Amino acid sequence: MKLRNLLAVSALCLTSQAFAQEELVKYGNFEHWIQRDIKESAIIGGKMKALMEIGPTAHWTGNKAYTNQGGSPWATSNVYAKVSGVQKTNASVFRDEHAGGSCAKLYTHIEKVKALGMINIKVLASGSLFTGQMIEPITSTKNPMGKMSVGIPFTKRPRAIKFDYKVQLSGEPNRVRKNGFSKEQVVPGKDMPEVIVLLQQRSEDDNGNVTAKRVATFRMRFSSSTGWVNGKTFELNYGNITGKSFYRSYMGLLNGAEAFYTTNSKGKQVAIKEDGWADENATPTHAIIKFDSSYGGAYVGSEGTTLWVDNVKWVY
Repeated sequence: MKLRNLLAVSALCLTSQAFAQEELVKYGNFEHWIQRDIKESAIIGGKMKALMEIGPTAHWTGNKAYTNQGGSPWATSNVYAKVSGVQKTNASVFRDEHAGGSCAKLYTHIEKVKALGMINIKVLASGSLFTGQMIEPITSTKNPMGKMSVGIPFTKRPRAIKFDYKVQLSGEPNRVRKNGFSKEQVVPGKDMPEVIVLLQQRSEDDNGNVTAKRVATFRMRFSSSTGWVNGKTFELNYGNITGKSFYRSYMGLLNGAEAFYTTNSKGKQVAIKEDGWADENATPTHAIIKFDSSYGGAYVGSEGTTLWVDNVKWVY
């Protein structure tokens, strides 16, 4: 009897270990960064700015477009722009310290541009960290989402996503929309950081249009400030979740103005049209992991809202 009990306990432990298998997303411990030193145009001050990217440790100097290095799946909202010959940067994702190592800090702030000491433009910029690529250099302010190729090839079926996080809310009761060109607008509701994890089954037609079935979903907003919360596991929900008790409207299919973009086989940036929910047993083709310091989309948020992230892992 004792031997039988021992074998049963051993089997239970083995089953538990197999069920809780974890896989670090490549570079998801944020210990390795690339620093890019870029000199802005003299007309806007000519300062040297540092942009941080997640990849094999390196230090670059020179105004050149960035592409993911060393197989890193991560891109950020740190960008190098060249609009009408004027070279400009924006930094809203930074390297910070956590548990004796490094983490990613995503920060919502007001980016100021002053040209010739006369033209003064203020834009709200939030921090974004996502699997995919940022298409550089940025050449216009139109359609900010279209500058991001979101998602990476992925065919596994994890049961959860796991990561460490810390949140600092701004304390403001409402948000603002500030794009630098139109009048500042008040947007009702407090600002909150957000995480989105989607598994998709994508396809492309002969014309280069990309559609996707939603295989699995996790999306949440952080409604209060916290200290570090380490090793938090969040379940992925497979199949159609619209009838589930936890479902919220923002967890639905993404289309139109909310759609993510990808680079199709013709090298063109196109919107990903989510046209339905996949069967809960479907195999994905792509994975999206996206952390944002503000949830309202481009130019919307509250200055000071901050999200720290570390140790991003899939759980099987």
